[in-house]
Amino acid sequence: MAILTVDEVSKAFGGVRAVDQCTLEVQRGKITGLIGPNGAGKSTLFNVIIGLYPPDSGRVWLDGSRIDGLPPYRLVDMGLAKTFQIPREFRNLTVLENLLVARSGQRGESLRNLFVRPRAVRRDLAATIDRAEAVLGTVGLRSLRDEYARNLSAGQKKLLELARALMNDPKVMLLDEPVAGVNPTLTGRLLEVVEGLRDQGTTFFLIEHDMDVVMRHCDHIIVLHQGRRLTEGSPEEVRSDPRVIESYLGA
Repeated sequence: MAILTVDEVSKAFGGVRAVDQCTLEVQRGKITGLIGPNGAGKSTLFNVIIGLYPPDSGRVWLDGSRIDGLPPYRLVDMGLAKTFQIPREFRNLTVLENLLVARSGQRGESLRNLFVRPRAVRRDLAATIDRAEAVLGTVGLRSLRDEYARNLSAGQKKLLELARALMNDPKVMLLDEPVAGVNPTLTGRLLEVVEGLRDQGTTFFLIEHDMDVVMRHCDHIIVLHQGRRLTEGSPEEVRSDPRVIESYLGA
């Protein structure tokens, strides 16, 4: 069953059509990889799905609800999250504080609640801290909870990016090159976290250029070429497809 559907979506910048009537589906509870040569439109498609770019045409559906054109904060509340290729942590906040500010819908965000409902605000904050502690345990950063984010390694920042996205219990997570620039040890940890969350029901849709990671860890792979879906299938099927070999993998 598809939880995320892209239906004939197009997006152009000037005279360049980055995404060209693209149609694809992401299956619920799976790790789906999106691969293709540079300039195939992968990042543009992700940005359309997450609401950073409005599509020129076409539709996007999340768990039965149409979401194209909605702002990113609405999509977060509907269960969609995205991590970025280059982590965008709050450098001068601690690891724990980075997670606390990522939780949406907190009562303490309202100045009125701070004065009218202080007990509710404190309860809400305590629950958010508990959630953050649990997420830090999941991604293996609990020992660094009080460390400033600017002091983390590249791999630890990727884990922090993943942890912040998890704060809102997403149904679908879009990961943009999650292991780029990450050492092998932390790569293994990050992929272990992703597979564990997949087994608990979270759906992942990821862009990744490391073919070993894609072939080993994705349940399904979609190949994008010139803004359109070229083919899709299991890792074995995609690896042996002559069109994929010609357009992307090479002989």
